[in-house]
Amino acid sequence: MSHILKQAVAALWIGLVLALPAAAQDVAPATPEINAEEMTPEAIEAMVARMSDDQVRAVLLDRLDAVAAKPETKQNVSVAQRLSTLWTAFITPPLQAIAKLPHLWQMEKLAFTNLLGHTDGLGGLMVLLGLISLVLAIGFAVELAVRAYLSRRVRQTVDTAGEQSLRDALGFLMRRFLREIFGLIVFYITLRIVGRLILTPAMLGFAAPFVTYLIWMPRLAAALSRFLLAPQRSDLRLVSIDDHWAKFLHRNIIGLVVLAGFTMYIVGFNAAMGVPPGATRLGYMLDSMVYIYIAIIALTAREGLQSMMLGADPDRTRFDERVAQGYPYFAVGIAVATWILVTILVGLGKVDALLHGAHYYTMGLLLAAPIIDTAIRGIVRHVVPPMKGEGPVAEAAYKSTKRSFVRIGRVLAAGIILMLIAHAWDTNYLELFQNKAGIADNLFSFAMTCVVGYVVYEAVSLWINRRLAAEITALGMTEEEADAEMGGASGSRLSTVLPLMLLSARATIIVVFGLLAIGNLGIDITPLLAGAGVIGLAIGFGAQKLVTDIVSGVFFLVDDAFRVGEYVEIAGTMGAVEKISIRSMQLRHHRGPVHTIPYGEIPQLTNYSRDWVIMKLKFTVPFDTDPNKVKKIFKKIGQEMMEDPLFKDDFLQPFKSQGVFDIDDVGMVIRGKFMAKPGKQFMIRKEIYNKVKAAFAEAGIDFARREVRVAIPGLEHHDDLSEEEKAQIAAAGAAAAQAQPDQPAEGGGGSKPGD
Repeated sequence: MSHILKQAVAALWIGLVLALPAAAQDVAPATPEINAEEMTPEAIEAMVARMSDDQVRAVLLDRLDAVAAKPETKQNVSVAQRLSTLWTAFITPPLQAIAKLPHLWQMEKLAFTNLLGHTDGLGGLMVLLGLISLVLAIGFAVELAVRAYLSRRVRQTVDTAGEQSLRDALGFLMRRFLREIFGLIVFYITLRIVGRLILTPAMLGFAAPFVTYLIWMPRLAAALSRFLLAPQRSDLRLVSIDDHWAKFLHRNIIGLVVLAGFTMYIVGFNAAMGVPPGATRLGYMLDSMVYIYIAIIALTAREGLQSMMLGADPDRTRFDERVAQGYPYFAVGIAVATWILVTILVGLGKVDALLHGAHYYTMGLLLAAPIIDTAIRGIVRHVVPPMKGEGPVAEAAYKSTKRSFVRIGRVLAAGIILMLIAHAWDTNYLELFQNKAGIADNLFSFAMTCVVGYVVYEAVSLWINRRLAAEITALGMTEEEADAEMGGASGSRLSTVLPLMLLSARATIIVVFGLLAIGNLGIDITPLLAGAGVIGLAIGFGAQKLVTDIVSGVFFLVDDAFRVGEYVEIAGTMGAVEKISIRSMQLRHHRGPVHTIPYGEIPQLTNYSRDWVIMKLKFTVPFDTDPNKVKKIFKKIGQEMMEDPLFKDDFLQPFKSQGVFDIDDVGMVIRGKFMAKPGKQFMIRKEIYNKVKAAFAEAGIDFARREVRVAIPGLEHHDDLSEEEKAQIAAAGAAAAQAQPDQPAEGGGGSKPGD
């Protein structure tokens, strides 16, 4: 056996022989007896030297089989033990930082001394700093030249004074931001090219982190802050905040990034200069200062932050106001939570992700989440389709559309933020999904299914609600018409069916995506489907009346027998269709009561509001009235109303006379009629009554009144009658008047459907 094989076997014996029982019985008899207590590395080496190759191979195979056959013992860790471990990890870094504070200067002096050793003394350090300054100067010069060239090539399209439109302001800020980013890219490329030509690899190892953390990152933060806050141009500012707080936040954002960058730089510098990890806890102390700085900024500028979070949207909700008021304290909470997380990770020794700034990246995204929400509301306010029509219905639909867009934007933004945070902590959602990583994959699939289902739910609701609002607005249905006698303007067929479509679509989406989400948790949904089938079968047999109502309603809707807003009569029950559901409809009587009628109990339905309505009006005039004169008056009134902008669109046929309809003991009954759109006839009727009354008065035509004529012989000698005789005549006239039946002098025809 070769010497390498013997050394490997010896190393394996050191760990295995001490932990496992004696060798199995099937080892060759010539194998020496092994006493685990006497097995030292020297004894193992001597024993292996005396053994043959077959004996070594037999012992090795026996021990490997024993390791493979030994069951793994899992240590059950209680919740209390886990909490104790976390608490110990949490308090250890602060206590260590306090304990090592007196040695901080000594350790940093050691790092500086090692730096001098790497640079061949103070002179070499000065040369290094001079070369780095030269490289930086060249990079800045090239960047300034490129940006100056771009500024000459790109024309300024925004005035220097006055309020700007969102499109102009956003275009200007975006062009300026892109020029800054392009300048930073040019600066970075120039540094890499010039640095590789001038600096040695050791110098680059010192200069690269310095430039990245203390120059490039603060400049990138400044560019982003100028794009959002525009501290010097209030007319171009994208957020609702005044100049004082815009400049304050701009300065302190840059200062915060500088402090965070210096923290990451000093940790890497100490490690490179030979300072043992955790020897000073300087990185932890500086990192804690970052969170304190964030809390100070949030509490100091809470007025400006609240104003920025509220935005300029006049349709903001109470939820938006609460978010704006709580954002400064939310920022403090995020800073405290991040500090606790970092402290625990440092205490557990898991600092790999912290060295790459994953905690800063996560904290920045969480702090930006409410700001992103404000940006979403601002963008939606400008991209949402304009309001169609006028009135409360159109306004409510417009606000509902805005809220739907905002909710969809929030869900998408939350998903993107979570994916970016996972990427910062080296968690790949795609690999998690593909590798089927147990409960983690189930939770991820469940969350993604819920997100997709919610987006589909909102999108379907948004589309149906917009179509419904457009239909109602196009019909011109207002509150006054909805309160009109015997129903207002009827809705369209689509406006009647869309609410049921919305209800059905929402229920379907909830059920389908709910079952898919439950299935993604690893729960078998087959029993649920079977149970749903059994329940459906039970409903089919035990609730036949319900099935009858639903099926009858489907056929009524297919036949277009009624629509929302139409005035109908069902078995003597009359009212306007106010609401429909899957199994019943609600009728609002013109006096207020609401009748709920299942579809299955509708034997016959009479619709008084379909397509057109003819209303006939009756007027009683004295016997000596000229019917042709009345006919001309009616015709003139009809022409005037056809030209009136308030009524002309509601007429289908003008008001005109139908001649003498009847003659009674009071006078002649003359009837007129007109054809109008359903729901409009009552306002037209009121106006016609007013115009007819005024026209009759102008023409000297009186409405017929009930009269009682008493013929008394000898009345021509009235002056010769005594007072007693006059009293008898008056009493006889009063008795004759009371004997006549009460009959109206003029008819109001059309007060009921069907007149």
